[in-house]
Amino acid sequence: MQGVAIMLFAMLILPGMDAIAKYMAVYEGMSPGQVTFYRFFFQLVSTVPLLLTAGGLQAVYPKRLWPNLLRGVLLAGAALFFFISVKYMPLADVFAIYFVEPFILTCMSALILRERVGWRRWTAIAIGFAGAMIVIQPSFALFGWTSLLPVACAFLFACYLFLNRAVGSADSPLAMQTVAGVGGTLFMAAVIAAGDSMGAVDFEPALPQSTLGWTLVIALGAISGYGHLLVVKAFRLAPLSLLAPFHYFEIVSATVLGYLVFEDFPSPSKWLGIAVIVGSGLFIIWRERQLQKR
Repeated sequence: MQGVAIMLFAMLILPGMDAIAKYMAVYEGMSPGQVTFYRFFFQLVSTVPLLLTAGGLQAVYPKRLWPNLLRGVLLAGAALFFFISVKYMPLADVFAIYFVEPFILTCMSALILRERVGWRRWTAIAIGFAGAMIVIQPSFALFGWTSLLPVACAFLFACYLFLNRAVGSADSPLAMQTVAGVGGTLFMAAVIAAGDSMGAVDFEPALPQSTLGWTLVIALGAISGYGHLLVVKAFRLAPLSLLAPFHYFEIVSATVLGYLVFEDFPSPSKWLGIAVIVGSGLFIIWRERQLQKR
């Protein structure tokens, strides 16, 4: 129950990170690329003191440096696609489309790891993608190809989860999170430089223009760093099969934040798509639990 409580708290606060990203883009005029850079830079700033306190200087250098740096790059790419999406689209829509990630992960497990996926889960995957199309279709009419960026985000995050399996537990979660912050920060610095040189508006470098702006980008990094540490802590206290369904609670908090801050609220058709996606995802989780019991 402690693990469930921690997971629920993490799911409540993590969408705040995305609401901040949208606020900085819409009201502070900061590019999503720059917001993503601050997300990883201030994540790094917030986790390094903890790491040094817990393990000293030797803890800064992980046993698996390059895989952990690559984790940061994949996570930065996913965050960039997500933050560009929320600049133009309602939070709840982006989250709903992003939640095709479990379906992508299951497909990758079947195709790459040759894990057996039966017809029931393949059917749930197909239905889940159909639910995503219900959400994407009206969004595509309004926002064009931008509405597909959450799918790209979900794919990169699925790759990130795959890499987590390869990295394993050789390093502590705090060390992994800190080094991922290094990888994400360096990657985004390069992306901003390249994007700005090509005149891309979503990659313009900028400093926050107000005290509120500085406060928000610092909070962005802190929520990112500590929010994901809470998720790791939750998974150490309770099994994955128990906690996985609570991941969908993010849609609830994202919808509330979207309505309170930006006056966005999903239409009935989008609620239908969200219900189909969540229902399909929960079925896949339930089916995997049943197979594990055999």
